[in-house]
Amino acid sequence: MLVLSYIILTLYFISIVLIFFYGLAQFNLLLNYLKSKKQIDTAPQYDFKKGDSYPFVTVQLPLYNEKYVVERLLQTIAKLEYPKNKLEIQVLDDSTDESVLKTKELIQELAQNGLDIVHITRTNRAGFKAGALKEGLAVAKGEFIVIFDADFVPQKNWLLLTIPYFKDPKIGVVQTRWGHLNRNYSILTKIQAFALDAHFTLEQVGRNSQSHFINFNGTAGVWRKACILDAGNWESDTLTEDLDLSYRAQLKNWKFKYLENIATPAELPAIISAARSQQFRWNKGGAENFTKNAKRVIDSNTISLKTKLHGILHLLNSSMFLALFVMAILSIPVLFIKQKFPQFEYLFHILFFFIITSILFFISYWVTYKSIHGGGFLNFMRYIGLFFTFYTIAMGFSFHNTVAVLEGLWGKKSEFVRTPKLNIEGLKDKWKQNSYLTKKTSKNVFFEGFLMLYFAFGIYSAIRLEDYSLSFLHIMLCIGYSYVFVQSIVSPK
Repeated sequence: MLVLSYIILTLYFISIVLIFFYGLAQFNLLLNYLKSKKQIDTAPQYDFKKGDSYPFVTVQLPLYNEKYVVERLLQTIAKLEYPKNKLEIQVLDDSTDESVLKTKELIQELAQNGLDIVHITRTNRAGFKAGALKEGLAVAKGEFIVIFDADFVPQKNWLLLTIPYFKDPKIGVVQTRWGHLNRNYSILTKIQAFALDAHFTLEQVGRNSQSHFINFNGTAGVWRKACILDAGNWESDTLTEDLDLSYRAQLKNWKFKYLENIATPAELPAIISAARSQQFRWNKGGAENFTKNAKRVIDSNTISLKTKLHGILHLLNSSMFLALFVMAILSIPVLFIKQKFPQFEYLFHILFFFIITSILFFISYWVTYKSIHGGGFLNFMRYIGLFFTFYTIAMGFSFHNTVAVLEGLWGKKSEFVRTPKLNIEGLKDKWKQNSYLTKKTSKNVFFEGFLMLYFAFGIYSAIRLEDYSLSFLHIMLCIGYSYVFVQSIVSPK
């Protein structure tokens, strides 16, 4: 029993320390973010009004069964302000349903109006999105490659705001911030927007302002074609091909430019099954990229030690769910160990580091929340509620995301599962009859139901043992897993 207690306490200790160091890194990014606000952007830019030539641009639109949003996408792209003789649109359509015909008709209509637009289809989905982008790149006319996923709605002057930054020949990528068309649709969309806003402010600016590695976010950004080719082109051996190519490009000393002030609206997954599939892909892909690129970062002779540290922590982002899950699972046995072996009392103060980490996150996310929504007492009160809602539900996703991370670290391959786009704005409540939704429930959901009961037992144990030191944690975990479990059972799939 004593040996097992030592093992449990050691793993518990390691998990909390790892989370703590991740929190310190996030706080460092906050300091970088605040410093960036004092910096004046002196990056050279093309000035098209003063006679600078417009470079040729190819816009790539990767599609896979997107019948509910494809018309909105194509109509939006057709309105982009840019010289038509310098603009090409590639619709990279891997669809296997009737949307192929609808897309073809829309493209023909736009082509008749003078738009240089081509419909590229494939007989198979080899390489999934990465394979489609690579095949389109081989015939792309543009010097610069813009990518938009099917649910994005860029403003008319988007190209005129982003392309000028490529005047610097070392710039390989310009990335914009994601906006959210359906931020306030539900609790689920609100917390997703909350988390993404933190990434697109705190993390992207915090890293980019200090020349640390950032990532192209798969969409709403521009690549220099020469950068893609120099970095080795798109590869499909990870589920986050965007993160992979980003790191390979920056290891080749290409610079990335992040534009926080340009928000490109998109649709957030509005049902939990869609959010689950997206979270799984992102977290598994992150772990795959750690195994693929961490050594390259460490061995690089061209980047600073601090950039290496931030790069490794960036690649380990998703692995923090593994640390969180281990800490959570072991927290209940820790209660009983504490009662059985009071001589270890001093070891249990390690939870203080998790509390500090939570405070660091609270401060960091408030600064980024305020940058988008504004300050003031009422906004701060809204923020408090949203932060604890986000924190609680994120804990509820920890098992699901841990499975993704372990699969990524172990090298288990899986298919690229697209996130179904619902076009909630256009379909109102009819999206519930979306033909891309299924009735299949993941087997992981039932284990999440068990975890809901497990942490309810943790709350009961605290009452029985009269030790409430971990009660707040167990209450959040119980609520988080309850939300994920119930929503996964009752919501459309």
